[in-house]
Amino acid sequence: MRVARASNFLSTTIHFTQNITVINFRNCITMNLNLSASLNITRLFFKPSLCLPHHTVSTFNDLPIPLEKGLQKDGRKVEIKAVVLDKDDCFAYPDSIEVYGPYQTHFEKLRQAYPGRKLLVVSNTAGATSWDKNMKLASEVERNTGVPVLSHSVKKPGCGEEIMEYFQKHPETGVTDPAHIAFVGDRLTTDMMLANMTGGWGFWVRDGVIPLEKKSIFSRAERHLSSFLLSRGIQAPEPRSIFEE
Repeated sequence: MRVARASNFLSTTIHFTQNITVINFRNCITMNLNLSASLNITRLFFKPSLCLPHHTVSTFNDLPIPLEKGLQKDGRKVEIKAVVLDKDDCFAYPDSIEVYGPYQTHFEKLRQAYPGRKLLVVSNTAGATSWDKNMKLASEVERNTGVPVLSHSVKKPGCGEEIMEYFQKHPETGVTDPAHIAFVGDRLTTDMMLANMTGGWGFWVRDGVIPLEKKSIFSRAERHLSSFLLSRGIQAPEPRSIFEE
């Protein structure tokens, strides 16, 4: 029975990663190039827990503020000093440069809880130099949200090093360890993998702004993968402070 379950798990994981890799490759040719996701998706063969969140909410409006509230209920001792925030289908429509109207009040509460450079937008559109070459989109998002947008050459989930370099340049944030950072986003194979690969906390905005029937095939497939992994007792890896090593 255990052998059969293991075989079924491996088969499902391989099928998912193969499909996502093929779709990502097609996107590399025709749409928004993301070699980082295409390369890193293979990590799920060996460690599928990398794509799982530590806390899940339905929409941006359901995010706990401060974010520690979503983690401390399990008895964890967590100190979130900064937030890395996805844009598309998280707090805004993909083609928008503004906060989605119904989320505006909650967005401002998040800004107050994490002021200045403690709140950072990291998007695979705005600020991604392969897509937003002249940073025009990033500038527009910054102007409309009042939140800095990271300029990064590697797309999610592979830009963890660039994110940590940003916080090192801004010691006023208090971030000295990846475990001080919460990563908020709607995608498991970009946002949550980024969180876990970097060593931070992942907050999955499961439903986002776009209705399910209009979401990409990526998003729909990820929901099935999440349910499959969680039903088998697989959980996101716990961040480990560099001071514990």
